[in-house]
Amino acid sequence: MLPFSVTIRPGRSLHDQIVFAATKAIITGQLQAGEPFPSVRALSQELQINPNTAQKALTTLVERGLLEPRPGIGTTVAPWRPPSGARRRAVLAEQLDRLVVEAKLQGLDLSDAVEALRKAWK
Repeated sequence: MLPFSVTIRPGRSLHDQIVFAATKAIITGQLQAGEPFPSVRALSQELQINPNTAQKALTTLVERGLLEPRPGIGTTVAPWRPPSGARRRAVLAEQLDRLVVEAKLQGLDLSDAVEALRKAWK
């Protein structure tokens, strides 16, 4: 059983969905630093996905500094460190831009988007 939940939704890449679910679990403290993370094999079997997709997701999480491969032990959750101020603002600006486009595409106004952000923040 996976130590985090992934809800597979059509229309989005499996890789992105797995990376998001694992990132959310780490950032919210559901997964703690030092805890073991599922292997490529376990992840692919549990989610019934291609092992290449599982490998790509783990590689992305390692590259982002969220997981640490530990020889002889396996992959574990890395201590989470927020990015620097400039990098943090750049990432946030990019994500907000995507959110605004999607909200407008769905016909939402600013107050709807702000309310959705408030709910998600909690």
